[in-house]
Amino acid sequence: MATFLYRLGRLAFRRRHLVALIWLALLTLAGVGAASAPTAGNTSFSIPGTEAQKAFDLLEQRFPGASADGATARVVFKAPSGEKMTDAGNKATVEKTVEELSGGSEVASVADPYTGRAVSRDGTIAYASVRYKVSGMELEDSSRTALKEAAQHARDAGLTVEIGGDALQTAPQTGASEVIGIAVAAVVLVITFGSLLAAGLPLLTALIGVGIGVSTITALAHTLDLGSTTSILATMIGLAVGIDYALFIVSRYRAELAEGREREEAAGRAVGTAGSAVVFAGLTVVIALVGLSVVNIPMLTKMGLAAAGTVVIAVLIALTMIPALLGHAGRKVKPAGATSGPLRRGRPARQPGRPNMGTRWASFVVRRPVAVLLLGVLGLGAAAIPAASLELGLPDDGSQPVSTTQRRAYDLLSEGFGPGFNGPLMVVVDARDSADPEASFTKVTDEIKGLEDVVTVTEAQPNEAGDTATVTVVPDSKPSSTTTEDLVHAIRGAGGDIEAKTDAKVLVTGSTAMNIDVSQKLNDALLPYLALVVGLAFLLLIVVFRSILVPLKAALGFLLSVLAALGAVVAVFQWGWLSGLMHVEETGPVMSMMPIFMVGVVFGLAMDYEVFLVTRMREAYVHGEKPGQAVVTGFRHGARVVTAAAVIMIAVFSGFIGSSESMVKMIGFGLAIAVFFDAFIVRMAIVPAVLALLGRRAWWLPGWLERALPDVDVEGTGLRTEQPRHADPDERRELVRA
Repeated sequence: MATFLYRLGRLAFRRRHLVALIWLALLTLAGVGAASAPTAGNTSFSIPGTEAQKAFDLLEQRFPGASADGATARVVFKAPSGEKMTDAGNKATVEKTVEELSGGSEVASVADPYTGRAVSRDGTIAYASVRYKVSGMELEDSSRTALKEAAQHARDAGLTVEIGGDALQTAPQTGASEVIGIAVAAVVLVITFGSLLAAGLPLLTALIGVGIGVSTITALAHTLDLGSTTSILATMIGLAVGIDYALFIVSRYRAELAEGREREEAAGRAVGTAGSAVVFAGLTVVIALVGLSVVNIPMLTKMGLAAAGTVVIAVLIALTMIPALLGHAGRKVKPAGATSGPLRRGRPARQPGRPNMGTRWASFVVRRPVAVLLLGVLGLGAAAIPAASLELGLPDDGSQPVSTTQRRAYDLLSEGFGPGFNGPLMVVVDARDSADPEASFTKVTDEIKGLEDVVTVTEAQPNEAGDTATVTVVPDSKPSSTTTEDLVHAIRGAGGDIEAKTDAKVLVTGSTAMNIDVSQKLNDALLPYLALVVGLAFLLLIVVFRSILVPLKAALGFLLSVLAALGAVVAVFQWGWLSGLMHVEETGPVMSMMPIFMVGVVFGLAMDYEVFLVTRMREAYVHGEKPGQAVVTGFRHGARVVTAAAVIMIAVFSGFIGSSESMVKMIGFGLAIAVFFDAFIVRMAIVPAVLALLGRRAWWLPGWLERALPDVDVEGTGLRTEQPRHADPDERRELVRA
């Protein structure tokens, strides 16, 4: 591996014009493809295998044209103080609004509040239900605009009007957070390299890689039914790993220059050593992202595959375009420890032989491994304690900021009709196999009325064939509460008894039931996903490190950091600690996707740091250093780079904490704190402490396994057979002066 990549790096350095031209041509081709591709709508959302999805599919068959899974909107009206919605003027305004809402091409039906008994008991609040022919993710912008304009016209007439439901659901917008991440990354890279040019290379290549990846996704979006959300994860991960991988190789290149090698040789050796670590680090990220397909949620699978493709592009660019650009830069990229231009002025030169901070820290850990290990494990263990009370769910309009119309509509409906009115359940009764369908429908409604936490049960509404009916159930508790979840399970339990007696099947659906089913599906998939990702990566790391204990330590450390991060998420978003600082307006269950996201994304990124840092240690050990000294050597060369990479990653994720969307805010905080725990506590403290305690045993591998494993030579032992090429006298003098 190292020898092949060494030759690839030297080839890219020599043929730098051709390599740069190829990547620019690919970027242009992808951009043209994205610009000329048909506009893709939002991808359809389905959750195969869940009861809620089965009910939606059944409704499509038995109630054709009813748009069972279509978007819904509730336009909520509140009368001015001292007035009622039944007053003539207010009633006329509402009826005019209903007529205006009915005109949209995607509107399936609009329910008048006065004919549908949708006026509160005190007469101050009413609502009109709008159902669309397509889902919220597929709704055209023109339909959303018409909905907002109709509400505004009613406001102009003097009513308080707010809009709830999923009709206003839009894809999360990106842009500002990425700019923040790039700005912080630029500052960190300049500090790390002490050179504007060297700092610019990782940024440039990362942006090119993300540009190719996202443009390709856009070009294929219509053909492959990729929604606008598919590129979000690809952008976030592609930008982060693209900067990191380029950072690793540029840093190693400068280290090779500092040892006196000529530039082409330094580029080859940088790609052969750091590039090997990049390849295997990229493979772990790809495994984690592709593994998202085991959850069997099509949208999540597409996001994972798209992000994995962007990571592959980032790896290829780091291996080829970085050495090509280093060739173009020539002597403007200085050896490690040197600065150039304005950054050099006023900076005292480092004293020769003085150890850097990474060396001093590693030496301390090697001297006090037990104390450092205990402190790190106990600290992360304490942070993980809140995870024991983790409650999972999906956000509803009640978790939106109070500044949004969805949240204000939610609060008005709760005020006028009770909190459960925001999450009604739709019960579908399939009586095709029943001898007496009407009796089955009556039996279902009677059974549900006898359950706890039920406020209202409507009469069964059969289809034209009379073999299927829908029943609407309004709970007493809010949609995201555990009480409502218990009610859904109670209805399904009662349905089993009803089927045994009447042969009629009872299915529960609606947005609330769908959220509950999605949460359960993600819960059930977590352990298989964790086993698949960690298992495959464990095998991969055995090949990389040729050790059993080092990969085991890496996996256990990762699990500890993820548990600690989940504990922090629970403390902030569920318990409300520091909620004011984080601008968390509503605490509640943690988003169901958080554990899956944290396992997938953080595992891949954590293995980046593990591979880069520990391969440096193994390289030193294989080349004859004692285990303790190898740990120090690994930190001397890798700690600064890993620290910079982690800070960049944290900055990218932290940019999302400022989002007004609670889900985006939670993802940003969770990923940022997880990277902090893993990079600075696990990789920087626990890992060297464990390796110091294990000594030579850390690199032990059974003989039979040693013979069976392929020799990928990540540490670059094979490069010793390559004829070393040192700088010529003129360049050596230039390197010394630098």
